[in-house]
Amino acid sequence: MARTTIRNGRATAQIDGDFVVFLIGLRFNRLWKVRSWLGPFLAMPKMLQDLRQHPEKGLLGVRMAMSGRTVSLVQYWRSFEQLEAFARNTDDPHLASWRAFNRTVGDNGDVGIFHETYRVHAGDHESVYVNMPVMGLAEAGESVMLGMGRDTARTRLTRR
Repeated sequence: MARTTIRNGRATAQIDGDFVVFLIGLRFNRLWKVRSWLGPFLAMPKMLQDLRQHPEKGLLGVRMAMSGRTVSLVQYWRSFEQLEAFARNTDDPHLASWRAFNRTVGDNGDVGIFHETYRVHAGDHESVYVNMPVMGLAEAGESVMLGMGRDTARTRLTRR
C-alpha cells in the first residue's frame, strides 16, 4: 500500500515477537559549519539504502521527522543483535561514518548526534491510527483494522 493512501477507520499495528525501536538524529548546532555537518547528514541516506537492499540485516521500517534544527529518524528493528551487528560491522556503512564523524567533528559542538534504543517485548506495545496512511509500527509490521468501538489504550494492551 502506498504511504499516501488514507485508510479510513481505525487500525492498529501488529508485529510478531520482540522488536527494537531505535531513535537516531542529528542537530545542526552551527548551521554555517557546513563542512562539519554535511558528512554526517549525507551518511544516513547511504545507510538506509544499504539496509533497504539487505532486509536480512533487520531493519523493519523507518520514519523521518524534522523539528527546528534537528532531523530525527524512528527506526524499527527485528532485534537489538541485528542493530548492533550493523553498527559494528566494518563491511557496513555505519562504522566508517561514525569514525569519520569522530575525526572531523568529535566534541567541537558544530553538530550533535543522538540515539536512543528501546527493546520492546512481544505484546508490550499499543498503537492506533485513525484515518491515516499505513505508517510507523504498522508499516514495519502489519496494519490491522479495528472497529470503531470505545476501547482504550489500556484495553488494547491488556488484550494481548
